[in-house]
Amino acid sequence: MFHYPNGKKFIPFSEQNTKKTKTNFGNRGMTLEEDINVTNQFYLQTGKAVIHKKPTPIQIVNVDYPKRSAAVITEAYFKLASTTDYNGVYRGKYIDFEAKETRNKTSFPLNNFHSHQIEHMKNVVNQGGICFVILKFVHIDTIFILGVDHLFIFWDDHLQDGRKSIPLSYVKQHGEVVPIKYQPRIDYLSVIDKIYFG
Repeated sequence: MFHYPNGKKFIPFSEQNTKKTKTNFGNRGMTLEEDINVTNQFYLQTGKAVIHKKPTPIQIVNVDYPKRSAAVITEAYFKLASTTDYNGVYRGKYIDFEAKETRNKTSFPLNNFHSHQIEHMKNVVNQGGICFVILKFVHIDTIFILGVDHLFIFWDDHLQDGRKSIPLSYVKQHGEVVPIKYQPRIDYLSVIDKIYFG
């Protein structure tokens, strides 16, 4: 059995008591993370890029050995991730990004990020890597790429008792909309081409 850092028990999606909901063609019932994973697989298979989701480290607490040949983890806890969600290589450059979604209609709350993630992203930028965030606003079913320089402005301001979120209007003005297609599903590298290689 796995637990989140807050102690809440992890329930696999297949075991969750979910109601069938009507999904539109825009999201096909997939989460942002699932869409990005499918996209990354497409990029890998077509030789466009090598980008992977970083595994979430777990701490194993209890293991049972029902047979000599098999061990069963009966209790484990998710550790807090130390960096961002995704990293890899594209066009000879190191690429690193975080993907988040919100149901908030007017802004993106900064509490979706952690200070160690911001520090990691600043280190990536300082080393010349490409670093950004993918933000999905669920209510308008729109995904944006926002350069971390914009995120840093709001993050540093919120540490000085400033605004605790990034306004959607700001994201629309300074971010780039990511096209949703069949293949690749979320073509974020076409936006990276425009921003960093254009």
